[in-house]
Amino acid sequence: MGARWGAVCASAADETLMPKSVIITCAPTGGIHTPSMSPHLPITPAEIATASIEAAEAGASIIHLHARDPETGKPDPRPEIFNQFLPVIKQSTDAVINVSTGGGLGMSMDERLLAATTASPEMASLNMGSMNFGIFPLLQKYSEFEHDWERPFLEMTEDFIFPNTFKTIRYALETLGETHGTRFEFECYDLSHLYNVKWFVDQGLIKAPFFIQMVFGILGGVGADPDHLTHMHNTADKLFGSENYEWSVLAAGRHQMPFATQSAMLGGNLRVGLEDSLFIGKGELATSNAQQVARIREIIENLGLTVATPSEARARLALKGGDAVGF
Repeated sequence: MGARWGAVCASAADETLMPKSVIITCAPTGGIHTPSMSPHLPITPAEIATASIEAAEAGASIIHLHARDPETGKPDPRPEIFNQFLPVIKQSTDAVINVSTGGGLGMSMDERLLAATTASPEMASLNMGSMNFGIFPLLQKYSEFEHDWERPFLEMTEDFIFPNTFKTIRYALETLGETHGTRFEFECYDLSHLYNVKWFVDQGLIKAPFFIQMVFGILGGVGADPDHLTHMHNTADKLFGSENYEWSVLAAGRHQMPFATQSAMLGGNLRVGLEDSLFIGKGELATSNAQQVARIREIIENLGLTVATPSEARARLALKGGDAVGF
């Protein structure tokens, strides 16, 4: 695995780096991949509900959710679509439900927040900085599409900035955090995003314990290099103090499992799911989200670690509880 991975393994030998169980987040569908890329991508509310329940049964304690138009598969922010699967998941599992505010590329912040402000979930995601978000290179891999919207959706990201200004981040923190008691998965796609989190911590708008999701491998964000993961983790410790936050890692595409493993070995948490990668191995499509969760759970347990239960995740993240949501 190379010298860098060897150094990670050596560090992981120190048991003080991994005292806690590992929180697995699963993102079943997302708003990036399009239906033509995999027949296993959940599209309809029933498919999203089933995928989420299966992922929770496999070991995910947090489910990160987007919605799609059930006819076309296009990302869709309408609360009435979310409401077709949120209660089903809640009734069938004890998992923490996390409603994305990322929405779909090109949506306004009001559109992106609508489902979360309606559902008042325990958690919601929040991107911590504006960025180029280039998924147009997928056009080099996929040439035939089932729906008319798919190709233009990918093409437009060559000239697109995903806007997350200080004003809109503050608006989300106040609207969801202060009004609804929702806590956040702070998605940090670059080192600068950690400093943006720190600014809001200093303003009193983000309070410990908070949850940092470090994201690697998106064109426009930090690359999927193990050194970058180590550097971002070390920087977060310096900025926040390790006792004040939980950290998690997701990496796009083929980097998903190696980076999730590295995070677990360093004492962090992790995210998998078809939002982040459609594959389970080289050239092999994952047949379900649960397959990815089961694979990383096996790795975690083979490392001598344990998987966190939803109750453990709620306690460590100071969540309001499933009985305080709006669905």
